[in-house]
Amino acid sequence: MNIGFHTDAFNSAAFSFKKSVEWAQKNDVHRIECGVIEGVSWIHGLGYFPHISLNDDPVLLKEWMAERGVSFSQIDAAYPLEGLDGMTLGVQYILKSLQWAKLAGCANIATTDGLTKPEGISDAESMELMKRCYGIVVDVAEKYGIKINIEIHGYFTTRPDELAKMLAFCDSKYFGLNLDTGNTFISGADPVEVCKRFLSRINHVHIKDVSESLAAKCRGSETGIAISHCSIGEGVNADNIVKILEMLRDNGYKGTLSMETEGGGGPLIEKSLEWLRGTLKKLNISEEKSVT
Repeated sequence: MNIGFHTDAFNSAAFSFKKSVEWAQKNDVHRIECGVIEGVSWIHGLGYFPHISLNDDPVLLKEWMAERGVSFSQIDAAYPLEGLDGMTLGVQYILKSLQWAKLAGCANIATTDGLTKPEGISDAESMELMKRCYGIVVDVAEKYGIKINIEIHGYFTTRPDELAKMLAFCDSKYFGLNLDTGNTFISGADPVEVCKRFLSRINHVHIKDVSESLAAKCRGSETGIAISHCSIGEGVNADNIVKILEMLRDNGYKGTLSMETEGGGGPLIEKSLEWLRGTLKKLNISEEKSVT
């Protein structure tokens, strides 16, 4: 398996994307996941934004990253698709990200639903809207050879039965799941059971622990947390993560374990990396370090 991280880890550290890559190089991490924006902004231009713009040249950036031993595991284009603007904004955003990802050598795109019940339409109407959105996106993704992954993050995706319906929207090997251990746990679901149920559909994994205080306050009332202010292995979700790693190992998973924890320039993400590497070793899981 590959170890990577989401550059969300450095949102509060005023890191640029390139500085995030340099952190990966320094810590012998070879996969990186980031968000994408259309256009530019002052915060992006001044280097206070650890994600990329679709205006950035994907080929030149891929070469620059390769020189540092780093490649993309996934592009996060998770504009919520469940609302009335899913078709008008979300689909176009994902399609543009697909084109960029192809040139950047990235094999996965993350997508999702919104955190709360969609306004102005019923759940059934929202599901039908998402089915149409994913139909368009997956059809294009097949031609690009890029996987579209549903991330567990919102109102529908944190409910396993609804997630099952969503994963049945398209019959394609390019359509699967981004398992998020933290979002699954904070929503009140059992991460181990969710992993077991959808094991064959998992293409990418977010490894996220949850602090005891956050779990006491929010579990069952929230559908997702962007990042956790808790290093992986020190929270109440650690045992679940170990069991999930065992299941992934036994099922032959070869993808990326993308850490999602507060970076802030350290030390939580560094402690998380140490714990994850140590756990993989204990579980006899080899860490792949080649650059794709």
